[in-house]
Amino acid sequence: MLFPSLLILVSCSSDDEVDELGNWVERSVLDGTPRSSAAAFTLGDRGFMGTGYDGDDYLNDFWIYDIEGNFWSQGASFPGIARSAATSFTINGVGYVGLGFDGDNELGDFYSYNADNNTWTQIADFGGSSRRGAVGFGSSTNGYVGTGFDGDNDRKDFWKYDPVTDQWSELIGFGGTKRRDAAAFTINGLVYFGTGTSNGRNQTDFWVFDSNSETWTPLLDIDDDDDYTIVRSNAVGFSIGDKGYFACGNGGAGPIVSVWEYDPTTDLWEEKTAYEGIAREGSIAFYNGTRAFLALGRSGNLYLDDNREFFPFEEEDEDD
Repeated sequence: MLFPSLLILVSCSSDDEVDELGNWVERSVLDGTPRSSAAAFTLGDRGFMGTGYDGDDYLNDFWIYDIEGNFWSQGASFPGIARSAATSFTINGVGYVGLGFDGDNELGDFYSYNADNNTWTQIADFGGSSRRGAVGFGSSTNGYVGTGFDGDNDRKDFWKYDPVTDQWSELIGFGGTKRRDAAAFTINGLVYFGTGTSNGRNQTDFWVFDSNSETWTPLLDIDDDDDYTIVRSNAVGFSIGDKGYFACGNGGAGPIVSVWEYDPTTDLWEEKTAYEGIAREGSIAFYNGTRAFLALGRSGNLYLDDNREFFPFEEEDEDD
């Protein structure tokens, strides 16, 4: 894996020069209960989503979205206690879901999901403190989980899961701030991480993680330009091709719809067409490198089940 060189320039926004590009197209709504704070991951041309909170109950049902066919089917229920704000990642074609909040306690259990036979297996409990609102991501050999809220404290520690030994080990080297409800996206094997909140303030630092060397490198803060409005929590991150995106979330005064595109070759951001549904936080994203979808979430006490695909280089079609 090659680490892309980062050209540090004086950042600028092109919002005043060109119209924002990006088109959101409605896709099949979830067959199940509307919800927020679900866990989701993508394997090939299928997105997998489960758990969450519907305003009354914590959930453990599990659903599969067929990206090519544009339909949902129900999978085997998540075997742990019903929860929201769980964490997920994938390793070599296997999905993993764990942590979260059951309404009373932060949780530390973890499970793997075999998509070929639609079965769950419990794995070793998380190595750090039980928590919710953590971030997870995977490589071809390991899973990584960090940050979140453990019931007493926002966290900044990161842990690595080895599926061969079924063990967690703590990583060192992340120099960012504590936070919960952050977001991340992966481009060419590198993980870009930021947003989230701690002590009532949305965080502004932004980082890239190289799983080959297991090192973190700081990038320009996401408020580096006065025209940027990227800072938020409880958002989603995804990538399409060689660009990354943060979308929706809570901007500090409530749910938002703005979408920002990141270019790793310049370390700069550009605003795209806003999400065309209701402003929301606690959504999920499915993305496989070429296609990306944003679904579910909540706006105040309204819990959502809609689903839209994003086309970043098309002009907005208001009829979609």
